[in-house]
Amino acid sequence: MFGIGIQELLVILLILLLIFGATRLPEIGRALCKTIKEFKKSVKDINSEDEEKKEPKK
Repeated sequence: MFGIGIQELLVILLILLLIFGATRLPEIGRALCKTIKEFKKSVKDINSEDEEKKEPKK
């Protein structure tokens, strides 16, 4: 997975836990999830608009 092993992921998680604390991590995860969902929705909307423009109107 991108050249990152289990040990590296655990170290990253430990650093995040030390920086943000156990109470803030779920909030950060939710915010990140919402951001990704909004981004995907925007990309999907843009793609659908482009497809509508490509279709010839009769």
